[in-house]
Amino acid sequence: MATITELKCAVRETLESRGVLGQLKARIRAEVFSALDDQREPRPPLSHENLLINELIREYLEFNKYRYTASVLTAESGQPEEALDRQFLANELKVSEDSSSKSVPLLYGLVSHFVNSSDNVGKVFLRGASKSAATLASSTVPGPDA
Repeated sequence: MATITELKCAVRETLESRGVLGQLKARIRAEVFSALDDQREPRPPLSHENLLINELIREYLEFNKYRYTASVLTAESGQPEEALDRQFLANELKVSEDSSSKSVPLLYGLVSHFVNSSDNVGKVFLRGASKSAATLASSTVPGPDA
């Protein structure tokens, strides 16, 4: 008859070989964070910009097998459980891709574009967030006098 220790090892090995142990751990962590999250303090609405940024980060995390971190991001941010379609994300960001760029996260392509840009005339001018995102940020982030 198998001992409890042997049974635990057999179950662990079976779950690992099926590739579900990591998924179970990630789901448990997400549920623990959700349970600990203070539901009395409502989250700000998820702006369109934050939705896109979170999705870029989630794609990067999942590509690099940071599944636990990705599950916590999804749970804490209010991001939809189902990932956005990559083509939709590329269209929203006005990004064109070739076949080789589709094998890596969009975030890699965006960073590579700016790092390897042959247009070294000057720096990229970044504008502030959209009015809705800027309003949201100013209402939720304390100022220097806070």
